[in-house]
Amino acid sequence: MNLSGKHVLVGITASIAAYKTATLVRLLIKSGAHVKVVMTPDSLHFIGALTLATLSKNPVYSEYFDPKTGEWSNHVELGKWADLFIIAPATSNTIAKMANGQCDNLLIATYLSSDCPVYIAPAMDLDMYQHPAFKNNLNKLVSFGNYIINSTSGELASGLLGEGRMEEPENILAFLQSFSADQPLKNKKVIITAGPTYEAIDPVRFIGNHSSGKMGYELAIAAESLGAEVVLISGPTHLEIPQRVEVIKVKSAEEMYRSVQMHQNSYDIAICAAAVADYRPIEVANQKIKKSSSTHQLNLIKNIDILKSLGDVKKTGQFLVGFALETQNELENALIKLQKKNLDLIVLNSLNDKGAGFGGNTNKVKLISSDNNIDELPLQTKNEVAQDILNKIIQLQS
Repeated sequence: MNLSGKHVLVGITASIAAYKTATLVRLLIKSGAHVKVVMTPDSLHFIGALTLATLSKNPVYSEYFDPKTGEWSNHVELGKWADLFIIAPATSNTIAKMANGQCDNLLIATYLSSDCPVYIAPAMDLDMYQHPAFKNNLNKLVSFGNYIINSTSGELASGLLGEGRMEEPENILAFLQSFSADQPLKNKKVIITAGPTYEAIDPVRFIGNHSSGKMGYELAIAAESLGAEVVLISGPTHLEIPQRVEVIKVKSAEEMYRSVQMHQNSYDIAICAAAVADYRPIEVANQKIKKSSSTHQLNLIKNIDILKSLGDVKKTGQFLVGFALETQNELENALIKLQKKNLDLIVLNSLNDKGAGFGGNTNKVKLISSDNNIDELPLQTKNEVAQDILNKIIQLQS
């Protein structure tokens, strides 16, 4: 990433490593960036605002308003001003607040108002860095689409040796400058379908399935982190909306089809990970159906095949990925689907594999390309599976 002319917001929290941030600000200015600094009130005990204002050539923000002048520090404007936001050092306390939306200072308010890429450089003592609570909060921030600049090992302020040192300013700058090289999907539009569809029977009941949407959401997070413009078309889920991803909420297969149609001519990569209902009721009752006999007949009609509809109109240069969840004759059925629907790649998983399928946090899949080459992946988290799927797509397109 060329930082020249970029608006870089630097966040500082209450860590002894704050002294390093003065050097980081100086390096950012030297690289041609426009820099503003926002600090937590307690971080002022570790480094002075005057030093950072002098280096950044801008006022330093640490309170919502200046009691002497009454001037308001607008966190929304700060968040929108930034092209990127780097929080260095980031303490365990601040990371916990970011992960859980606990907004009690200007830095957190600015973070929650920003829509630019956010980079986090943790700094803390060894025991804190290894604590499961911290690791869980850090994983939540990654799931939000934030980028972590991992701490290094060395001598810590406590005198202990181990992980927890904030990365050196020169290396943080190099990370930011080289980040675009790690974004092979930059300028690519990726549409992803996720979750189940609900096909109404009456105002109360519906036909659905057990899909949680986790696989599709992980794909959206991973694609965005690789630089893609992501449109996530999601059936009903309880999952958090990924940052910097356009999300279109739908319920039925018909709604999902219409939303996909809106983007079918403009996508570079389409990944159909949703578990779309094959059939819907011919008639939907206006009122709740009452029990009137020991049996009830429900007449169904086939839904439009969204994946096939994309394959039928796929243009040169577009890459189409489907999923196949099977319970028998898995490979045979997946290969038929691959050819019949004009796919470039199909992701096969079987409910017979322990840890695969709906609802869980893991998956075990086979990636089958249009030349019938098969990559069998081990049981992994869905985040790892998403990364492998996108890496395979990138490989096949290169």
